[in-house]
Amino acid sequence: MEFRIAADELKKALFRAQGIVERKATMPILSNVLVNATKGGVTVTAFDLDIGIVSEHPAEVMKPGSLTVSAKTLFDIVSFLPEASLTIKKTANNYAEITSGAAHYKIVGMAPEEFPKLPKEENAPLVQVPGTALLEMIKRTSFAISHDETRYILNGVFFEPREGGKVRMVATDGHRLAMVERDLTGEFKLKGGVIIPRKGLFELKRLLDEAPEAECQLGFAENSALFKKPGLSMVMRLIDGQFPDYQRVIPKESDRQLLVNRGRFHDALKRIALLSSDKSNAVKLSLSENLLRITANNPDLGEAKDDLEVAYRGGSLTVGFNARYLMDVLSVMDTDEVALELGDEHSPGVVHAPGDRASTSVVMPMRV
Repeated sequence: MEFRIAADELKKALFRAQGIVERKATMPILSNVLVNATKGGVTVTAFDLDIGIVSEHPAEVMKPGSLTVSAKTLFDIVSFLPEASLTIKKTANNYAEITSGAAHYKIVGMAPEEFPKLPKEENAPLVQVPGTALLEMIKRTSFAISHDETRYILNGVFFEPREGGKVRMVATDGHRLAMVERDLTGEFKLKGGVIIPRKGLFELKRLLDEAPEAECQLGFAENSALFKKPGLSMVMRLIDGQFPDYQRVIPKESDRQLLVNRGRFHDALKRIALLSSDKSNAVKLSLSENLLRITANNPDLGEAKDDLEVAYRGGSLTVGFNARYLMDVLSVMDTDEVALELGDEHSPGVVHAPGDRASTSVVMPMRV
Protein backbone atom coordinates (compact mmCIF):
# COMPACT_ATOMS: atom_id res chain seq x y z
CA MET A 1 0.00 0.00 0.00
CA GLU A 2 1.19 3.51 -0.85
CA PHE A 3 -0.62 6.86 -1.09
CA ARG A 4 -0.09 10.62 -0.91
CA ILE A 5 -2.56 12.76 1.05
CA ALA A 6 -2.88 16.36 2.29
CA ALA A 7 -1.72 16.58 5.92
CA ASP A 8 -4.84 18.58 6.90
CA GLU A 9 -7.13 15.87 5.49
CA LEU A 10 -5.45 13.08 7.41
CA LYS A 11 -5.20 15.21 10.54
CA LYS A 12 -8.98 15.81 10.43
CA ALA A 13 -9.64 12.05 10.34
CA LEU A 14 -7.17 11.32 13.13
CA PHE A 15 -8.56 14.13 15.31
CA ARG A 16 -12.01 12.55 15.04
CA ALA A 17 -10.51 9.23 16.10
CA GLN A 18 -8.88 10.54 19.29
CA GLY A 19 -12.09 10.47 21.33
CA ILE A 20 -12.93 6.94 20.27
CA VAL A 21 -9.75 4.86 20.31
CA GLU A 22 -8.98 3.10 23.57
CA ARG A 23 -5.70 4.36 25.06
CA LYS A 24 -5.50 1.64 27.73
CA ALA A 25 -7.26 -1.09 25.82
CA THR A 26 -6.91 -4.73 26.76
CA MET A 27 -6.93 -5.27 22.98
CA PRO A 28 -4.00 -3.20 21.59
CA ILE A 29 -5.63 -3.09 18.14
CA LEU A 30 -8.38 -0.83 19.59
CA SER A 31 -5.85 1.98 20.07
CA ASN A 32 -5.19 1.85 16.32
CA VAL A 33 -6.96 3.24 13.29
CA LEU A 34 -7.55 1.21 10.15
CA VAL A 35 -6.33 3.04 7.04
CA ASN A 36 -7.68 1.65 3.79
CA ALA A 37 -6.51 2.95 0.39
CA THR A 38 -8.49 2.26 -2.79
CA LYS A 39 -8.65 3.88 -6.22
CA GLY A 40 -11.43 6.14 -4.89
CA GLY A 41 -9.35 7.54 -2.02
CA VAL A 42 -8.57 6.72 1.59
CA THR A 43 -10.86 5.78 4.48
CA VAL A 44 -9.84 6.00 8.14
CA THR A 45 -11.73 3.88 10.69
CA ALA A 46 -11.70 4.10 14.49
CA PHE A 47 -13.67 1.56 16.56
CA ASP A 48 -13.75 0.74 20.28
CA LEU A 49 -16.36 -2.06 19.91
CA ASP A 50 -19.12 0.38 20.95
CA ILE A 51 -18.57 3.39 18.67
CA GLY A 52 -17.13 3.38 15.18
CA ILE A 53 -16.35 6.25 12.79
CA VAL A 54 -15.44 5.86 9.12
CA SER A 55 -14.32 8.99 7.28
CA GLU A 56 -13.52 9.29 3.57
CA HIS A 57 -10.72 11.47 2.19
CA PRO A 58 -9.32 12.28 -1.27
CA ALA A 59 -5.82 10.96 -1.88
CA GLU A 60 -3.46 9.97 -4.67
CA VAL A 61 -3.29 6.20 -4.30
CA MET A 62 -0.28 4.60 -5.98
CA LYS A 63 -0.87 1.13 -4.55
CA PRO A 64 -4.16 0.05 -2.87
CA GLY A 65 -4.04 -1.74 0.46
CA SER A 66 -4.65 -1.34 4.18
CA LEU A 67 -2.80 -1.11 7.49
CA THR A 68 -3.49 -0.26 11.12
CA VAL A 69 -1.29 2.04 13.21
CA SER A 70 -1.50 3.85 16.54
CA ALA A 71 -4.05 6.66 16.23
CA LYS A 72 -2.23 8.88 18.73
CA THR A 73 1.26 8.33 17.30
CA LEU A 74 0.15 9.02 13.74
CA PHE A 75 -1.85 12.09 14.84
CA ASP A 76 1.17 13.50 16.69
CA ILE A 77 3.42 12.95 13.66
CA VAL A 78 0.99 14.49 11.17
CA SER A 79 0.50 17.53 13.45
CA PHE A 80 4.18 18.49 13.14
CA LEU A 81 5.07 17.63 9.55
CA PRO A 82 7.14 20.23 7.64
CA GLU A 83 5.17 19.98 4.37
CA ALA A 84 1.49 20.30 3.41
CA SER A 85 1.32 16.69 2.22
CA LEU A 86 2.74 13.31 3.15
CA THR A 87 3.24 9.86 1.73
CA ILE A 88 2.41 6.68 3.65
CA LYS A 89 3.81 3.36 2.48
CA LYS A 90 3.24 -0.06 4.01
CA THR A 91 6.41 -2.15 4.29
CA ALA A 92 7.32 -5.61 5.58
CA ASN A 93 5.88 -6.80 8.92
CA ASN A 94 3.09 -4.18 8.83
CA TYR A 95 5.42 -1.22 9.35
CA ALA A 96 4.31 2.18 8.00
CA GLU A 97 6.81 4.55 6.42
CA ILE A 98 5.77 8.21 6.55
CA THR A 99 7.57 10.80 4.44
CA SER A 100 7.02 14.56 4.26
CA GLY A 101 9.77 16.69 2.76
CA ALA A 102 13.00 15.71 4.53
CA ALA A 103 11.13 14.18 7.51
CA HIS A 104 10.92 10.41 7.56
CA TYR A 105 9.31 8.08 10.08
CA LYS A 106 8.93 4.35 10.35
CA ILE A 107 6.29 3.21 12.86
CA VAL A 108 5.02 -0.16 14.04
CA GLY A 109 1.68 -1.32 12.73
CA MET A 110 -0.51 -4.39 13.12
CA ALA A 111 -2.15 -6.73 10.63
CA PRO A 112 -5.32 -5.11 9.26
CA GLU A 113 -7.06 -8.49 9.45
CA GLU A 114 -6.99 -8.17 13.26
CA PHE A 115 -9.04 -4.96 13.23
CA PRO A 116 -12.61 -5.70 14.41
CA LYS A 117 -15.44 -5.44 11.90
CA LEU A 118 -17.99 -2.67 12.42
CA PRO A 119 -21.62 -3.83 12.74
CA LYS A 120 -23.48 -3.73 9.44
CA GLU A 121 -26.44 -1.38 9.59
CA GLU A 122 -28.06 -1.64 6.18
CA ASN A 123 -31.37 -2.30 7.93
CA ALA A 124 -31.31 1.02 9.84
CA PRO A 125 -33.81 3.28 8.02
CA LEU A 126 -32.20 6.69 7.78
CA VAL A 127 -34.09 9.93 8.39
CA GLN A 128 -32.79 13.30 7.20
CA VAL A 129 -32.47 15.63 10.18
CA PRO A 130 -31.43 19.30 10.56
CA GLY A 131 -27.99 19.25 12.17
CA THR A 132 -28.51 22.56 13.96
CA ALA A 133 -31.65 21.29 15.73
CA LEU A 134 -30.00 18.00 16.71
CA LEU A 135 -26.94 19.85 18.01
CA GLU A 136 -29.13 22.18 20.08
CA MET A 137 -30.98 19.21 21.60
CA ILE A 138 -27.71 17.57 22.63
CA LYS A 139 -26.43 20.79 24.23
CA ARG A 140 -29.71 21.29 26.11
CA THR A 141 -29.67 17.80 27.67
CA SER A 142 -26.16 16.33 27.84
CA PHE A 143 -25.14 18.20 31.02
CA ALA A 144 -27.73 16.23 33.02
CA ILE A 145 -26.44 12.75 32.05
CA SER A 146 -25.47 10.64 35.06
CA HIS A 147 -21.81 9.65 35.55
CA ASP A 148 -22.72 6.93 38.06
CA GLU A 149 -21.78 3.72 36.24
CA THR A 150 -23.94 1.65 38.61
CA ARG A 151 -27.02 3.38 37.16
CA TYR A 152 -26.13 2.57 33.56
CA ILE A 153 -29.66 3.31 32.31
CA LEU A 154 -29.03 6.98 33.13
CA ASN A 155 -25.60 7.05 31.43
CA GLY A 156 -27.11 8.42 28.24
CA VAL A 157 -29.90 10.49 26.70
CA PHE A 158 -33.37 9.11 26.05
CA PHE A 159 -34.36 9.70 22.41
CA GLU A 160 -38.13 9.49 22.02
CA PRO A 161 -40.10 10.12 18.81
CA ARG A 162 -43.33 12.06 19.36
CA GLU A 163 -46.29 12.80 17.10
CA GLY A 164 -45.97 14.98 14.02
CA GLY A 165 -42.26 14.48 13.36
CA LYS A 166 -41.25 15.82 16.75
CA VAL A 167 -38.53 14.22 18.88
CA ARG A 168 -37.98 14.52 22.61
CA MET A 169 -34.59 14.07 24.28
CA VAL A 170 -34.34 13.60 28.06
CA ALA A 171 -31.42 13.17 30.47
CA THR A 172 -31.36 12.87 34.25
CA ASP A 173 -28.92 11.96 37.00
CA GLY A 174 -31.52 11.81 39.75
CA HIS A 175 -30.74 15.33 40.99
CA ARG A 176 -31.76 17.26 37.88
CA LEU A 177 -33.51 16.54 34.61
CA ALA A 178 -33.25 18.18 31.20
CA MET A 179 -35.86 17.72 28.48
CA VAL A 180 -36.14 19.29 25.05
CA GLU A 181 -38.64 18.67 22.26
CA ARG A 182 -38.02 19.81 18.71
CA ASP A 183 -39.30 19.16 15.20
CA LEU A 184 -36.78 17.00 13.33
CA THR A 185 -39.14 16.79 10.30
CA GLY A 186 -38.78 13.02 9.78
CA GLU A 187 -40.60 9.99 11.19
CA PHE A 188 -38.40 7.56 13.13
CA LYS A 189 -39.69 3.99 13.02
CA LEU A 190 -39.31 3.28 16.72
CA LYS A 191 -41.89 1.59 18.94
CA GLY A 192 -40.66 3.55 21.96
CA GLY A 193 -37.54 5.47 22.73
CA VAL A 194 -33.87 4.46 22.72
CA ILE A 195 -31.00 5.42 25.03
CA ILE A 196 -27.97 6.96 23.30
CA PRO A 197 -24.84 6.45 25.46
CA ARG A 198 -22.90 9.43 26.82
CA LYS A 199 -19.68 8.77 24.91
CA GLY A 200 -21.51 8.25 21.62
CA LEU A 201 -23.56 11.38 22.17
CA PHE A 202 -20.46 13.54 22.76
CA GLU A 203 -18.78 12.12 19.64
CA LEU A 204 -21.95 12.90 17.69
CA LYS A 205 -21.85 16.45 19.09
CA ARG A 206 -18.24 16.85 17.92
CA LEU A 207 -19.16 15.75 14.41
CA LEU A 208 -22.14 18.13 14.31
CA ASP A 209 -19.99 20.99 15.64
CA GLU A 210 -17.70 20.64 12.60
CA ALA A 211 -20.46 21.77 10.22
CA PRO A 212 -23.92 22.11 11.82
CA GLU A 213 -25.50 23.11 8.48
CA ALA A 214 -24.30 19.96 6.68
CA GLU A 215 -26.89 17.46 5.47
CA CYS A 216 -27.29 14.77 8.15
CA GLN A 217 -29.07 11.45 8.44
CA LEU A 218 -29.89 9.47 11.56
CA GLY A 219 -31.32 5.97 11.91
CA PHE A 220 -31.79 3.18 14.42
CA ALA A 221 -31.59 -0.60 14.16
CA GLU A 222 -32.26 -3.12 16.94
CA ASN A 223 -29.50 -2.12 19.32
CA SER A 224 -27.50 0.52 17.49
CA ALA A 225 -27.71 3.98 15.95
CA LEU A 226 -26.30 5.12 12.62
CA PHE A 227 -25.36 8.72 11.78
CA LYS A 228 -24.24 9.87 8.34
CA LYS A 229 -23.13 13.09 6.74
CA PRO A 230 -21.17 13.58 3.49
CA GLY A 231 -17.88 11.69 3.67
CA LEU A 232 -18.48 10.28 7.14
CA SER A 233 -20.54 7.68 8.97
CA MET A 234 -20.73 6.73 12.65
CA VAL A 235 -22.31 3.69 14.27
CA MET A 236 -22.80 3.22 18.02
CA ARG A 237 -24.31 0.62 20.30
CA LEU A 238 -27.31 1.80 22.30
CA ILE A 239 -27.84 1.26 26.03
CA ASP A 240 -30.08 -1.74 26.56
CA GLY A 241 -32.74 -1.07 29.18
CA GLN A 242 -35.87 0.85 30.14
CA PHE A 243 -35.50 4.57 30.77
CA PRO A 244 -37.45 5.69 33.88
CA ASP A 245 -40.83 7.42 33.59
CA TYR A 246 -39.43 10.95 33.41
CA GLN A 247 -42.83 12.63 33.05
CA ARG A 248 -43.66 11.87 36.69
CA VAL A 249 -40.72 14.06 37.75
CA ILE A 250 -41.81 17.18 35.83
CA PRO A 251 -44.20 19.25 37.99
CA LYS A 252 -47.32 20.75 36.46
CA GLU A 253 -47.23 24.46 35.76
CA SER A 254 -47.03 26.46 38.99
CA ASP A 255 -48.60 29.80 39.92
CA ARG A 256 -45.35 30.74 41.62
CA GLN A 257 -43.26 31.85 38.67
CA LEU A 258 -40.54 34.45 38.51
CA LEU A 259 -38.93 36.04 35.47
CA VAL A 260 -35.28 36.97 35.76
CA ASN A 261 -32.46 38.09 33.47
CA ARG A 262 -30.55 34.93 32.61
CA GLY A 263 -27.04 36.44 32.57
CA ARG A 264 -27.48 38.31 35.85
CA PHE A 265 -28.97 35.26 37.54
CA HIS A 266 -26.06 33.07 36.36
CA ASP A 267 -23.42 35.58 37.48
CA ALA A 268 -25.06 36.10 40.88
CA LEU A 269 -25.17 32.34 41.49
CA LYS A 270 -21.51 32.09 40.53
CA ARG A 271 -20.55 34.89 42.94
CA ILE A 272 -22.54 33.61 45.90
CA ALA A 273 -21.52 29.97 45.38
CA LEU A 274 -17.92 31.01 46.15
CA LEU A 275 -18.88 30.84 49.84
CA SER A 276 -21.02 27.72 49.63
CA SER A 277 -19.89 24.27 50.68
CA ASP A 278 -17.42 22.74 48.21
CA LYS A 279 -19.38 19.49 47.95
CA SER A 280 -23.00 20.65 47.90
CA ASN A 281 -22.67 24.11 46.25
CA ALA A 282 -25.77 24.94 48.28
CA VAL A 283 -27.36 28.36 47.98
CA LYS A 284 -30.64 29.68 49.33
CA LEU A 285 -33.16 31.51 47.13
CA SER A 286 -35.49 33.81 49.08
CA LEU A 287 -38.39 35.35 47.19
CA SER A 288 -40.52 38.36 48.01
CA GLU A 289 -42.43 40.70 45.70
CA ASN A 290 -40.20 41.50 42.69
CA LEU A 291 -37.06 40.57 44.63
CA LEU A 292 -34.83 37.48 44.64
CA ARG A 293 -32.19 37.23 47.35
CA ILE A 294 -29.44 34.60 46.88
CA THR A 295 -27.46 33.66 49.99
CA ALA A 296 -24.78 31.17 51.02
CA ASN A 297 -23.45 30.35 54.45
CA ASN A 298 -20.35 28.32 55.20
CA PRO A 299 -19.06 28.08 58.79
CA ASP A 300 -15.48 27.71 57.52
CA LEU A 301 -15.58 30.62 55.05
CA GLY A 302 -18.33 33.06 55.96
CA GLU A 303 -21.51 34.20 54.25
CA ALA A 304 -22.60 36.02 51.09
CA LYS A 305 -25.77 37.52 49.66
CA ASP A 306 -26.90 39.22 46.47
CA ASP A 307 -30.24 40.77 45.47
CA LEU A 308 -31.77 40.66 42.00
CA GLU A 309 -34.79 42.49 40.65
CA VAL A 310 -37.27 39.97 39.24
CA ALA A 311 -40.87 39.87 38.09
CA TYR A 312 -42.62 37.94 40.87
CA ARG A 313 -45.88 38.22 42.81
CA GLY A 314 -46.35 34.77 44.33
CA GLY A 315 -45.83 35.32 48.04
CA SER A 316 -42.72 34.84 50.20
CA LEU A 317 -40.78 31.61 49.75
CA THR A 318 -37.32 30.29 50.64
CA VAL A 319 -35.85 27.21 48.95
CA GLY A 320 -32.35 25.73 48.64
CA PHE A 321 -30.65 24.49 45.46
CA ASN A 322 -27.29 23.28 44.23
CA ALA A 323 -25.98 26.43 42.52
CA ARG A 324 -23.96 24.46 39.98
CA TYR A 325 -27.06 22.60 38.81
CA LEU A 326 -28.87 25.89 38.19
CA MET A 327 -25.83 27.39 36.44
CA ASP A 328 -25.56 24.34 34.17
CA VAL A 329 -29.13 24.91 33.05
CA LEU A 330 -28.69 28.66 32.52
CA SER A 331 -25.46 28.20 30.55
CA VAL A 332 -27.15 26.14 27.80
CA MET A 333 -30.09 28.52 27.36
CA ASP A 334 -30.02 31.37 24.84
CA THR A 335 -32.88 33.66 25.89
CA ASP A 336 -32.30 36.96 27.69
CA GLU A 337 -34.90 36.08 30.32
CA VAL A 338 -35.72 32.77 31.98
CA ALA A 339 -38.73 31.60 33.94
CA LEU A 340 -38.27 29.76 37.23
CA GLU A 341 -41.33 27.95 38.57
CA LEU A 342 -41.46 26.95 42.24
CA GLY A 343 -43.97 25.10 44.38
CA ASP A 344 -42.81 25.14 48.00
CA GLU A 345 -39.52 24.59 49.82
CA HIS A 346 -39.74 20.84 49.15
CA SER A 347 -40.70 21.03 45.46
CA PRO A 348 -38.38 20.93 42.44
CA GLY A 349 -37.60 24.10 40.52
CA VAL A 350 -38.55 24.19 36.85
CA VAL A 351 -36.49 26.38 34.50
CA HIS A 352 -37.52 27.22 30.94
CA ALA A 353 -37.74 30.06 28.44
CA PRO A 354 -40.75 32.29 29.20
CA GLY A 355 -43.88 30.71 27.72
CA ASP A 356 -41.97 27.72 26.30
CA ARG A 357 -42.05 24.44 28.21
CA ALA A 358 -40.83 22.46 25.17
CA SER A 359 -37.33 22.89 26.59
CA THR A 360 -37.50 22.38 30.34
CA SER A 361 -35.04 21.60 33.13
CA VAL A 362 -36.00 20.34 36.58
CA VAL A 363 -33.71 20.78 39.59
CA MET A 364 -34.39 19.02 42.88
CA PRO A 365 -34.37 21.20 46.03
CA MET A 366 -31.89 20.91 48.93
CA ARG A 367 -32.11 21.44 52.65
CA VAL A 368 -29.98 24.45 53.45
